[in-house]
Amino acid sequence: MLLSCVIVKASYKRTKHTLILAALLVIPAVLLFLPSDYFDSGESICLSKIILDKECLGCGMTRGAMHTIHFEFKEAWGFNKLTFFLLPILIYYWFKWLLNSVKIIRSYQEHHN
Repeated sequence: MLLSCVIVKASYKRTKHTLILAALLVIPAVLLFLPSDYFDSGESICLSKIILDKECLGCGMTRGAMHTIHFEFKEAWGFNKLTFFLLPILIYYWFKWLLNSVKIIRSYQEHHN
């Protein structure tokens, strides 16, 4: 009984990390395939903009990031200058999470095969 519980728990953790890895790979790929101006129009979801009618420091970050990953730096600069500071940090952590997920999945494969 205890062994089967341990196996189920390990299987759950492996599945969880496999899904995390899939999300880490699929989401950036989807963003790259979307047109760079995909988020340029439409209503704002920023609470500061909705409630106070004032832009916050993060306003334009998504649009700026989309233009940056499509190498449209002038447009990105116009949406939010902080994109050029925060996007490299986000990319660094994305690689870190990606490598960590791969390492965890490999460790489950080594221990449970």
